[in-house]
Amino acid sequence: MMKPFFIGSEIYRGSSYGAWHPLHIPRVSTVMDLARALGWLPQAQFRTSPRAKPEALTAFHTPDYIAALQAAEAAQEVSDATRKRHGLGSTANPVFPEMFRRPATGAGGVMLAAELVRDGGVVHVPGGGTHHAMADYANGFCYLNDPVFSLLALRHLGLSRIAYVDIDAHHCDGVEAALSGDDDMLLISVHEEKRWPFTGRLGDAGSGRAINLPVPRELNDSEMRVILQRLILPALERFAPQAIVLQCGSDAIEEDPLSRLALSNNAHAEVALALRGMAPRMVVLGGGGYNPWSVARCWTRIWGALNGHVLDGALPDAARDVLAGLSWNRRARGRNPPAHWFTTLNDPPREGPVRAEILQRIAKLAATSPFARNFGRKTA
Repeated sequence: MMKPFFIGSEIYRGSSYGAWHPLHIPRVSTVMDLARALGWLPQAQFRTSPRAKPEALTAFHTPDYIAALQAAEAAQEVSDATRKRHGLGSTANPVFPEMFRRPATGAGGVMLAAELVRDGGVVHVPGGGTHHAMADYANGFCYLNDPVFSLLALRHLGLSRIAYVDIDAHHCDGVEAALSGDDDMLLISVHEEKRWPFTGRLGDAGSGRAINLPVPRELNDSEMRVILQRLILPALERFAPQAIVLQCGSDAIEEDPLSRLALSNNAHAEVALALRGMAPRMVVLGGGGYNPWSVARCWTRIWGALNGHVLDGALPDAARDVLAGLSWNRRARGRNPPAHWFTTLNDPPREGPVRAEILQRIAKLAATSPFARNFGRKTA
């Protein structure tokens, strides 16, 4: 079997939404550096992400929005009318030097990923996962909706059953708005309840085939495992996807500042490995994640797991040096980080009791969701 590919780019190195923004931290570049320090990213498995052309981006986004995004990058300012109509220059989606080129690189990366898995395989695109962008406006730190482009690119290959699984702490409102009504797509989202964007309510199927499971605060590894085994995997088994896109946002990890979930990166690796066996093609995206150490260790661990690498002990010096070079001075934990953020790749397990309310929600979805009720297993 062909080894997985990793798609990255140097555009992420030094690119920032601004010193005050949650995405001021390095993420993709650190994953690249850490994976290379571990010897896990040989050149033969690395592909540089192309930048999607403006006309390709109009497969989902409106031409006016793409033009406005390019103009905002060029001018480094927006008018009040553009801010109001397209959400550019807002607190969440500020003007910054690479505000078109960076997300266009993420979109180009997921399109390339679809081509690389045409005949089967796995591709990791940590620069992808911006699942909030809408057709005509930026939303929730997301300027372009690259998960949508990933799904559309797989459809363009002639695939007729494509699954999208999202374990980010925040609901994938942009992806659901774009594709939940399409018969060839199955969307599954596990996200924190009562958390922005306040969509994806229990049993809400959007306009069609979507399974939404909002979960309470302090979701632990044991609970995520039950969700995986009793909801996600059975739904995928019935749907029999020809390809899976997994959005693996690390903001559901306990140390992340923008959620109140309590997973370890063990849960993310477990989900990624379980889903890999459910389809011949798989694209793994990044997503949310606002603690630089949690993001780097989680996405690097996922890349390692997809390649069969296991590193339970201490990191080698070169990898420690990468993590030691990070800073996060705007957060108390960043000023006093625990030792394991520098010395190990794997988080301590965060197991715990499985709450009755989670079991009840899973049971309700199994009994009432349109997918579970109306669709049986299809043959390949």
